[in-house]
Formats: sequence, structure tokens, C-alpha cells
Amino acid sequence: MTHPTTTRTGLLALLLWLTMAAAWAQNITVTGRVLDATSQPQPGVTVLEQGTSNGTSTDGDGRFTLSNVPPTATLVFSAVGSLTQTVPLNGRTSLDIRLAANQTELNEVVVTGSRATEGRSNILTTAPVDVISAREIKAYAQTDVTQILTYIAPSFQSTRQTVTDGTDFVDPATLRGLGPDQVLVLVNGKRRHTSALVNINGTPGRGSVGTDMNVIPPAAIKRIEVLRDGAAAQYGSDAIAGVINIQLKDDTTGVSVSSTAGQTSKSDGQLFQADANLGFGLGHRGFVNVSGQFSNRSYVDRSGLDTAPLIYLGTSGGAYPGGLTDAQKLDLKARDNALVAQNGFNRRDIRVGSADTRTYGSFVNAAYTLAPSIGLEAYFAGGLTRRTGRSGALYRLPTAVTQTDASIYPNGFLPFINSTVNDGSAIVGLRGRVLGFAADLSNTYGRNALDYDITNTINASLPVGTSPTRFYAGQLAFQQNTTNLGFSRKFTEVGPLATLNVAFGGEFRVDNFQIVAGEEASYRNYQRVVAPAPTPNGSPTYAAGAAQGFPGYQPQDATNKSRTNVAGYLDLESDITDKLLVDVAGRAERYSDFGSNVSGKVAARYSILDGLALRGAISNGFRAPSLQQRYFTNSSTQFSGSVLRDVLTTNNDSPLTKAFGIESLKQEKSNNYSVGLTARLLRTITLTVDAYQIDIRDRIVLSSQFNRDNSLVNTLLGTLPVQGIQFFANAVNTRTQGLDIVANERLTFGPDSRLTLTAAANFNETVVRSFNSSSFIDNNPSLQNTLFDRAQRARLENGQPRSKINLSADYGYKIFGVNLRTVRFGEVQTKDPNPARSYIDQTFSAKWVTDLTISAQIIKNIGLSVGVNNLFNVYPDRLYQDPNNNEQSLTYSTLDATNRGRFLYNSNQFGFNGAFYFGRVNFTL
Repeated sequence: MTHPTTTRTGLLALLLWLTMAAAWAQNITVTGRVLDATSQPQPGVTVLEQGTSNGTSTDGDGRFTLSNVPPTATLVFSAVGSLTQTVPLNGRTSLDIRLAANQTELNEVVVTGSRATEGRSNILTTAPVDVISAREIKAYAQTDVTQILTYIAPSFQSTRQTVTDGTDFVDPATLRGLGPDQVLVLVNGKRRHTSALVNINGTPGRGSVGTDMNVIPPAAIKRIEVLRDGAAAQYGSDAIAGVINIQLKDDTTGVSVSSTAGQTSKSDGQLFQADANLGFGLGHRGFVNVSGQFSNRSYVDRSGLDTAPLIYLGTSGGAYPGGLTDAQKLDLKARDNALVAQNGFNRRDIRVGSADTRTYGSFVNAAYTLAPSIGLEAYFAGGLTRRTGRSGALYRLPTAVTQTDASIYPNGFLPFINSTVNDGSAIVGLRGRVLGFAADLSNTYGRNALDYDITNTINASLPVGTSPTRFYAGQLAFQQNTTNLGFSRKFTEVGPLATLNVAFGGEFRVDNFQIVAGEEASYRNYQRVVAPAPTPNGSPTYAAGAAQGFPGYQPQDATNKSRTNVAGYLDLESDITDKLLVDVAGRAERYSDFGSNVSGKVAARYSILDGLALRGAISNGFRAPSLQQRYFTNSSTQFSGSVLRDVLTTNNDSPLTKAFGIESLKQEKSNNYSVGLTARLLRTITLTVDAYQIDIRDRIVLSSQFNRDNSLVNTLLGTLPVQGIQFFANAVNTRTQGLDIVANERLTFGPDSRLTLTAAANFNETVVRSFNSSSFIDNNPSLQNTLFDRAQRARLENGQPRSKINLSADYGYKIFGVNLRTVRFGEVQTKDPNPARSYIDQTFSAKWVTDLTISAQIIKNIGLSVGVNNLFNVYPDRLYQDPNNNEQSLTYSTLDATNRGRFLYNSNQFGFNGAFYFGRVNFTL
């Protein structure tokens, strides 16, 4: 007979075992700290649950928190220059890890470009991926995401523009020499909405709509992954050049605050920025990470003096009236000089350089485990940013009688374009396991709006003395809502395959674009007569209507257009053998406004030897025409070929566009080819070399200006109050070829001394292979070279550096650090639209720009940094200026591209701010 005590003991043991088993089955939250081989906190360490995509990284103090982890899981700890460690949890919720230095581990685990359940090292992927850590983001004084990437990733290029309306406030950014709209931006792996702005002036990416990455505070970013390969078959439209995935911080411990102040060597461009990041846990079931930023940057002015010979007594452009002898010109010049001195006129009358901007931004990233037993987790990420800016237009001289009002501005005036960018986004989702698959259901919403207020201006067509000097010119707005459902699972022992990762899912997206008209006086012409008709049958001279500098959007410009998109994808990835990794992806999409598209991709990586592998990919892709390109319409004042014109940008479906025989926009289509080598050399160096070719058919561009001096154009424009017209068209077919090289080495000279060296380069060439015109244009020889003129072609082929080389050294000794970086920006080229003025064409030579930062961790919680961006005060080559383009000349000249000597530099290489000195204080708690 069993003794009762034994029975009770057995029951208690069984109950205890069941309780422990139940607890074992519950997912847990793991916290801990990672130190390096010298017992120093190691930030930026990737912490990944083995066999899943559930991961995080350590904060600045080496701490981490990882939620929704089974007690039986194994965690993988990896970092650049350290030995990767795998640690079984065995039910533990707290870990302290010390990573040993290992000169063979010089890469990071990445997830962009693959839907596999396990991340791979960036030298073990089938396509090249750059990883930029939070530490690199904070190492120098660049405070905008686009500027940070420009100086770290050679294949990425962005420069601030000037006197280009809204593009002064939204930097056009490109990858591998393609357009701003041919790179897809993700946040936490989810599609990011684009900007509302269309680049319609003479900047890189003219005619494109990019993503405003500068609304994301750098303080919110854990790291940035740049996939340098076509990925439309994986992610959809826009991913022709590649993908930029911005991973937000998910730290749960500590507060970090930093403040940066600086200015240029010419005492302008003053910057003050403060940012903060706070992360905390939610009862061991989740986290909330909050970031905020305030930034105030004043304008930079590198303009030259206005060389107009006459300010008060000349023509509207400052030239001498016709028919004067040299003696009469000298007399007129003397009288004009007296007026200039009497009125105190300043010939530095425009601003050429970065605009004033002020930014308030905040971002939140959070997750919470709802049901640990099934791994169900809710997550959220979102942000709000408001950026205001002010930039100058072109000066109106007092002699421009159709554009000025002497009773308000006796010395003429400089209009200011004031912008307000409001950007908001929210990602909400659920992820867990369904029938053995990792499932992810999410909804992503984003909206970008750009408001224009024009100040220090007038509507010259109002009665004399009555015009307001400030106008609301309207708004551009774009919003996007994307719903995704995806599944992924890794299978083992599938027939002859050792592993097979299967991912599939669908997407539904709604896009909306709006133009809101400005106030009436910002666009209306009130028909003020400046001069009566010279003859009984002649016409009087009228003053120009609308706000000077930026005419407001008109009621007929106003639009509210939407479209939907439905997509499905399948992604298969397999380690077919120990040496061969193959990835096959396919995606089908249907747009409500132009039809369907199917994309596919095959990529592989083969290990030739231990430490040496060959990789490559073949894919076709596409980019859907943006709603902005289809429906944008406005009139603007533009400077082209030394002439200031009011130009109508008309939407693609307008009767005027159809009159030129232009068809409705359709998708761009691409074929991408890449092949590369990855290697680990001498136990301390990693090297990747990747060559690529991207062929794009039916590339969408904004046409050149068709001007009234052509009789056909004059007839088509009729009585419209503009001198030219431009429109969007699938006008060109291009080929881009290039080579990316990245090498890293990390050396340790002792327990307190370490050195990281990086050399990276991009070489690319884009050529226009053929044109897609219309029968109307082809049948009229006077129009044939205007659809895409030589200036446009030069901007597309040579407007950005064809090469960029980045060399950097990061040295640390105990509490001190030195960061030295030099970047070589290759040559760029400009051409005049008119072949007869080819002598104005100019090539700007390559330049090296060097940055230096010295830092010290004064005490545990406080660090200081001081440094110089552009240490040697390097500027681009100056624009050619015709000798007769000077204020003393008796022969007025427009035979250069300086706009009366006021534009000295081309901004498309690396800008022209010169040296920038800064200091930064970092505080952590």
C-alpha cells in the first residue's frame, strides 16, 4: 500500500513539474549587458533569437532587452570585430556577455534584401548591403539623414540645393547614380511614404519625387541598411536602384541627450541642435523607445555681386538701353552709380546657399507581447515632424517695371519663399506564429504636406501702392496607406535541400495627391497697365500678375487624385548545399490607374574557398509613375539658359500635353544584373567588390522648356500668361553601369587601443541610349531637340559625381577617440540647352573633402566632441564668368551661367559651404 505522505509528495512534485513546464512554455523577456574584451560596454551589438528574425541591439552602455523569447531559445551575439557567440538561455532572463575580439569577424547581421527567418552577415548575403550604425551616425557633425549617408555610403549622393523653390527644403537623394524616385525607403522594414514635392527646377532628379528622409531624427535611428541591388520583385515599385531600410532604436534602458553647435568659417550657417532618446520596458513584456529633436540652421550665402551695369536707369535686366554710344553709356553709368551710392543699394542682392530651416521632430518605436504562449506581439512606430524654412528667389531690380512697385520697393526687392513641411507616419501591427509560420499583419500610414508662404513680395498687377507683401501660395500634400500581411517559415530536410525558407504575402496600398490653391492675389493678374499702347492698333504693357518669386497654385491647378494597388509576392531562399545559397523571388502588382506588372529575381552566392565567395543577381523591376508626376500643375519663375521665364508645368493628361502628342504615363521597366566577390583577407580584412548594370526603359523625365519664341509653341500656348511649357513623359531609355568596392579592417594594439579602417568607392556611368518622342514632335524639326535637350541630358548623365571614394580611420585609446574621414567627389558637368552656346559647357574637377572629430568620455555619463567638417575649406571649381559680365563693362553679357555674376558655384558635387566647426556634448544616464 502506498504511504499517504509519499502520495502527497508525488502529487506536489507533479504539480511543481506542471507549474514549471507551464512557466517554461511561456515566452520571456531577456535583459542583459554586453562588454568587449577590455571590459568596456559594447554598443551596437546585434542580439538575435537563433532561427528567427526577433532581434535587437545594445545601447550606448552595452545593455539590451529582448522580448517574446522562448525560455529554450538560443541567443546569437554578433558585432564588428568580435567573435560571434551563441548562448542557450535555459530559462534565464538575465545575461552578462563578454565578446572576445576576433579579427575574422568584421561584418554585421542584416535583414534587408531577404525574408529569411535568420539574418545573415553582410558578406554572406546574395546582394551587397551597407550597414551604418548609430555610432557612425553620431561620429561627425552632419545632422540630416541624407547628409550623413552622403559622407558614409559612396553609392549614395545628396546635396542641398539653392534658389530652386521647394527643393531648397527637401534634398534630392540618389543611389547608384539613378533618380531620387528609383530608391525605395523603408522604416522598420515597412514602406515609407514619399514627399509631396515634385522637383521641377534644374536640380539632380529633376522631374522626380523622392522620400524626405530628413524628417526622421537621427537620434531615433539604431542603424541604416543600404541594399545596393534591384529589389522590385521583393519590395515593389521604386526599388530599381536599391532599398534603404531605417531601423529605429528599440533600447529599453537609459536616457541619452546630445547637443551640437557650430558654424561655417565665414560665420554663417549657424547650427544648434538638441536631441534626446529614452527607452524603457513594459513589465518585461515589451518596450517603448522615444526620440526627439530640435534643430535650427541659419542660411549660408555664397553669392557674388550683381554685375548688372545699371541698377536704376537700365533695362529690366540692368543692361544699357539700345542705340547708345560709348560716351552716352559712360554718362548713364555715372548717374546710375550716384543713385546706387545715394540709396545704399547692395549688389549682393540674392542668397545662394543653404536655406534657413528649423525642425521639430519626434519618433516612437514600441512593442508589447499580448499572448506569450503563442508569441503574439503588437508593435507601433510613428513620428511627427514639422520643419519651417526660408529661402530667397531672384532679385527684382527697380528697373523691372512690370514686376515691381516703386511706391513699396523703391530699390527693388528680394522675394522670400517660406515653407512649412508637416510629416506624420504611423505603423501598427501584430506578429506571431500561425501553423508554424511567422506571421506579420501591419498597416502603415504616412502623410507629407508642404505649404508655401511668399513674403517680401508683391503682386505687381494690383493698383500702385495697394499690393500686400505676403501671400499664401497653396499646399502640396501626399498621403499613403499600406496594409501588409506576410508569412515566413524555415523548413529543413526538404527533399535534396538542406534548408528552404518560404515567404509569401500580399499588400494593398492607397495613394492620394492633393494640390490646394493659394489665396486669390497670389495667382491672379489684375491687369494693371504699365505703359499705354505705342500705336492705335498696338497692345499696352501690363504688369506681371501673381506673387513675385513663386506664383500661387490656381483653382484650375487644384487636384485631389487617388489610386489603389494590390500586390502579392513569393520569396524562396535555400542553402542548396553548404557552399551554394539561392534566392528566388516574384511579385505581381496591379495599379488602378495604369495596369499590371510582374517582377522576378534570381540571386545566388557560392563559396569558392573558405573566406572567398562569388555572388550575383538577375532581376527585372519597375517603378510606377507617381501621382505627382501624373497630376502636378503650376506656373513658376525659372532661370534657364541665362533667361528668367514664367513656365507652365502641365499635368500629363492635360489637353496641352496631348497637343504635343505625349501619351499618358506608364511604368518604368528595368533589367538589373550584378556580380560580385566577397572575401576575408589576412584574418583582419573584409572586402566586397560588386559590378552592376541597370537598363531602364521608358524612364519618366520632366521635359525641357518649349518656349514661345517657337511659332508652334506660341500658337499652342495662346493667351496663357507664360513664356514656356514643360510636362512629364516616358521620354528616355538609359543604361547605368558601375562598380562598388568596400573594404574594412579592425586592429587591436592592446587592451586600450583599437583602430578601424574603411575604404569604400563607387564608380558609375549613366548614358541615354535612345529617346521616346511623339509623331508631332518628330514631324516638326524645330521641336526635335527640345523634349530632352542637352542640358537635361548632361544633368542625367553627368550632373552628379560619377565616382566617389571614402577613406576613414576611427582610432580609440581609453577615453579618447579620433575620427578622420576624407571623401573624393568625382567630377560633374553642365551644358547649356542651346548647342550654339556650347562654349558655356563646363566640367568641374574632382575634390577631396576631409572631416575630423576628436572626442573624449570625460566621465562615465558625459562625453565631449569637437571637430571640423571640410577641414581644408575646399570649394568646387567656380563657374565660368564671361569677361564682359562685369558692372563696369559697356557690353552687357549673358554668355555664361552665373546670372549676372551672382552664382559662383555648382552645388551638385558637395555643396559650397566651406569649412564648418562644431562642438557636441553627449549625456547618458
